[in-house]
Amino acid sequence: MAHKPVGINSVLSTSGTSAKTGAISQQTDTLRIAAVSAGIHVAIGTEPTATSSNYYIAAGTQESIAIGQPSSQRVVGFSTGSSTLIDFPEGTGSPFAVGDAVTLSAPGQSAFDFTHQVVTDVNNTSDINGYFSTRITVDYDSSSVSGTFNPNRGAELRRSIKVAAITDTGTGTANIQQVQISGAG
Repeated sequence: MAHKPVGINSVLSTSGTSAKTGAISQQTDTLRIAAVSAGIHVAIGTEPTATSSNYYIAAGTQESIAIGQPSSQRVVGFSTGSSTLIDFPEGTGSPFAVGDAVTLSAPGQSAFDFTHQVVTDVNNTSDINGYFSTRITVDYDSSSVSGTFNPNRGAELRRSIKVAAITDTGTGTANIQQVQISGAG
């Protein structure tokens, strides 16, 4: 079985207290997690906290953990406010559900970028005030964002996750990498 690394490797130092990575913008369906110098328990989610009842990886070993299909969508509208409204192209839907965390990358318009914010509503009702696309609400206060959003610059919203780990004894390190797997049988 071969692994192709995707994105960056995150290193997480942990002990008897749960530690958590920053947001990981999901690009694959698999995380490879290596436990260095101590066994670790890992939890994966929006804001996970690892406990001794979570998935276990023995010291000096690694596991490939399925995290579900990555979700992303092109963004064609951005409405600022205490919550942010994100519009997707007409005729498409939202791959995101309420409770998912999302990260927006807006090339050439960094004022609109945000990281790991939670979806609070998905509205796919047609013809609301002439609006025919799927719109989601994100719990992100964008009221201070200025400028005009340009939908032609390839802005993308992508699901993001965090990984939490706790050691079974002492201190340890977890190496966390998104991978594509080939040759699995």
